[in-house]
Amino acid sequence: MTCFSFFCKRKGVSRATQTTEVDGEVSWAQNTCSYTYRELRMATDNFNPANKVGHGGFGSVYKGMLKDGTMAAVKVLSAESRQGLKEFLTEIKVIADIEHNNLVKLYGYCAEGNHRILVYGYLKNNSLAQTLLGGGCSNIQFNWPTRRKICIGVARGLAFLHEEVQPHIVHRDIKASNVLLDDELEPKISDFGLAKLFPANLTHISTNVAGTVGYLAPEYAIRGQLTRKADIYSFGVLLLEIVSGRSNQNRQFPLEEQHLVERVWDFYQKQELVNLVDTLLAGDYDVEEACNYLKIGLLCIQDVPKQRPSMSTVVMMLMGEIEVNDKISRPGFLSEFTNFKGDKMPKHKGGKDQNNKWEMKNSSSTLGKVENSSSSSGVDTSYATMTFSSIYDRGN
Repeated sequence: MTCFSFFCKRKGVSRATQTTEVDGEVSWAQNTCSYTYRELRMATDNFNPANKVGHGGFGSVYKGMLKDGTMAAVKVLSAESRQGLKEFLTEIKVIADIEHNNLVKLYGYCAEGNHRILVYGYLKNNSLAQTLLGGGCSNIQFNWPTRRKICIGVARGLAFLHEEVQPHIVHRDIKASNVLLDDELEPKISDFGLAKLFPANLTHISTNVAGTVGYLAPEYAIRGQLTRKADIYSFGVLLLEIVSGRSNQNRQFPLEEQHLVERVWDFYQKQELVNLVDTLLAGDYDVEEACNYLKIGLLCIQDVPKQRPSMSTVVMMLMGEIEVNDKISRPGFLSEFTNFKGDKMPKHKGGKDQNNKWEMKNSSSTLGKVENSSSSSGVDTSYATMTFSSIYDRGN
């Protein structure tokens, strides 16, 4: 993207009030602007509450108009946000110089004093969490062709991050609230604060665990073993949500229906997947294709990471270019290890109790309009973070 010199300055330009550390860390980025706090305050009418279009544990998002007339989403990180300087820099580094039709576009940042602000392109059609899964508060008609386009678009964006960018990028927080929709309902993957760069010579990365309950791959949540397969698991859950029209966890359903992954597996074994397709489609969809999409979701969440397909393979299956493998092994159920209510996780192979502490925080982070993180559907949109160290022995 062109950086307009009359309303922002290139990075590397010395500014007394700007955090030197941030400018130095991202000075290599060619397509991202460094904004002053005054510029963004003017763009949002002094961060007028009337312009607030999103909020969550990270802070607030405001709709604003830049000096050239461009509409922008201004993401202001709060002082209490878990997204500190490290995550702020990560988000800039990861997304600054890569472009893809299914990734949000970062315009720039502000790092004056204690301010941590990211500026993105504005997407008025919200996130999947607030529209498709938001309890009927959206006027968007999610017919089957639209859902198909969204599934393929997200898959293409992930395939680009996993296989085309060097070093590869693992997003770590693929979920409905991090998929935004543009005017044409084209999906854009957002929120790269937790992303990890993944050199091609590594089989996995040992890291602290961060992500969202319901989307976490079991081997990652339990062992802290991060590979691209963790993103693929999250995408599989998202795919099941899009086809079924419901969140992966919903306490308004009877107990046996609350967990989508377990329910889909049960219906697959009964050969009754068609009964899980969203009833709002009123039968107006390709039955074989919809069932195949549910099978692809199950393939992505298989318990053994190596059995999950790559994202490029997922794209081809979604496009109908290759057949969907009907030999699907059992999914990984994180609920078998923990009910997310305790402070302890199972012992790892070495026998030590990791004494992991779970922290649950609101994670409704979007650049489109957000009504409330707790929708009428009873969906819990919580951010789960575990911290532990261990040695990992399982392949990707």
